[in-house]
Amino acid sequence: MLVLHGPNLNLLGTREPQIYGATTLAEIDLRLQAEGGRLGLAVRCLQSNHEGALIDALHEARGWAAGVLINPGGLTHTSVALRDAVAAIGLPVVEVHLSNTEAREEFRHRSLVAAVCVGTVRGFGWRSYLLALQALAGVLEPSKEHM
Repeated sequence: MLVLHGPNLNLLGTREPQIYGATTLAEIDLRLQAEGGRLGLAVRCLQSNHEGALIDALHEARGWAAGVLINPGGLTHTSVALRDAVAAIGLPVVEVHLSNTEAREEFRHRSLVAAVCVGTVRGFGWRSYLLALQALAGVLEPSKEHM
């Protein structure tokens, strides 16, 4: 499982904590890896402030990942190239946001990426990532959904 964190997410814990919380990106990654282990999924995390690096990581994931969690950060609302990479890889992708983007500035209400994802989880702070990982695990193993 690939977890991609977009621009400025490396500043979590100190960046606008009233919006994004006090949890650091390293703490989120550790929680995701622990939850992945519980779910039987190996989790690799990558953060980049560079659109091309995120696109390259999506392309590379085709060769090894079962699915992707992506928080595109500000690229959510601006990057057709990132949207096209998500669509091109043929893997289930869940979009993740810490804040409820619908309750924020108007420009954050539209995601270019959402339409090519299997779902979006937002508004639950760092827990959005765990919820998204659990949902993606369910998509990958639908036979376990009835349990």
